[in-house]
Formats: sequence, C-alpha cells, structure tokens
Amino acid sequence: MGGPTGQYVVPAGIHKIKHVIIIMQENRSFDSYFGTYPGADGIPMKNGKPAVCVPSPGGGCTRPYHDLADRNGGGPHGEGNAVADVNGGQMNGFIWQRDAARASCLIPDDPACASGRTPDVMGYHTAAEIPNYWKYAQNYVLQDHMFEPVKSWSLPDHLYMVSAWSAKCKNRSPMSCVNDIVGPYGVNKFQKAVDSELAKGKTSMDLAWTDITWLLYAHHISWRY
Repeated sequence: MGGPTGQYVVPAGIHKIKHVIIIMQENRSFDSYFGTYPGADGIPMKNGKPAVCVPSPGGGCTRPYHDLADRNGGGPHGEGNAVADVNGGQMNGFIWQRDAARASCLIPDDPACASGRTPDVMGYHTAAEIPNYWKYAQNYVLQDHMFEPVKSWSLPDHLYMVSAWSAKCKNRSPMSCVNDIVGPYGVNKFQKAVDSELAKGKTSMDLAWTDITWLLYAHHISWRY
C-alpha cells in the first residue's frame, strides 16, 4: 500500500514511474555547469584552482575561471566549430573559435556568430549560480561520461534528442531523408516554420521520419516539450 493514507497499491517495477523528466543542457559543456562538481570527471584542479589552460591567439594560456554571470555569450557552435574546438582530442580550440567568429549577425541565434557579451568560453559555474542543477545532481543522477550524439548546434541536437537523427527531407516520405547535422535548416527558415505550425497547424517543412513524440502519442502517453 502507498500514499499518505495507505489507500492505494503501488505498482511494481517500472510501473512505479509516473513521470520522466529530461533536462537538456543546450549550448553548454559539462564543465560549464559541473566542471567542479565533487567526484565528477570535470576540470582538473590542484589546490582548489584549475590545473589546465587553453592557448590564446594573442599568446599565453587562459585557465578556466569561476564565472558569476547569470547570462553567458559563449562562442560559435556549429559543426565546424565543434570539430575545431575539440581539435583531435586536444580540447584547445575554444578561444581561437570564439575570436574568429562573426561579431555581428542579423539573426542573434545563428550558431556561426559570437555574442556581443564579454568573451566567456573558459568560464564555469558552481552551485552558487545554479543551485537547482547541483541539487538535481545530488538527489538524482549526474552523467559525466554521457556525450551528445551530434557535434552541432541546437536544431540538430533537438532533433537527435527526440528521434536519434538529424536529416533533411525532399518530401513527406521518410525514404527521401538524408543525414544532415550541419543544418538541416537555417535558423531563420526553421523559426518561420515553427511560427507557421503554431499559428496555422501546418508547415511546408518536412521532418518525415518517426520521432518519439509520435510514438508516445500513438500509445496514448502524454508528453510535453
């Protein structure tokens, strides 16, 4: 029996689960939020200070620092930028990519652009700035060796999250779709398609393959995104 009054039967096994909540760290690295989380495989520290640094284009080496700002600008984060950031496993291209990014764009969310805010790609946060996230880690699960399936910007990442694929389709047939982690659609075009879907219930953009939201709907399982 369960509940505060003990008046109902608690289902066994997986059927105990009532809700599944997934928090996606969009445009964030693990180290940005949890690099100093106790026990996590994050930023190497020595005597309480970062023991590593990243080469700067102007010379010298920049160490990670505790960023107290609530909002961050970050750097460009398209597929090409991600490859250059990782740099064959050396993980030392972040500042170079930030400095080489376009400084101004007509579309602020363009992944090729750099924010006008203070460069902060080497900043990290702690429980002081994001207490809720650290509480989630303490009370539930923190995966420090789970990595995104596609090294690209927000749209391909979100498509992968709900369907394990990012593709571009010629029409409404899934067989017309081909892999595309660079796009598959530009920021402006995709936003217009979303606005049309919300306003009119239809859009000219074809995302023809099956995703988890359709499967949940087909099996009468409620969901929100």
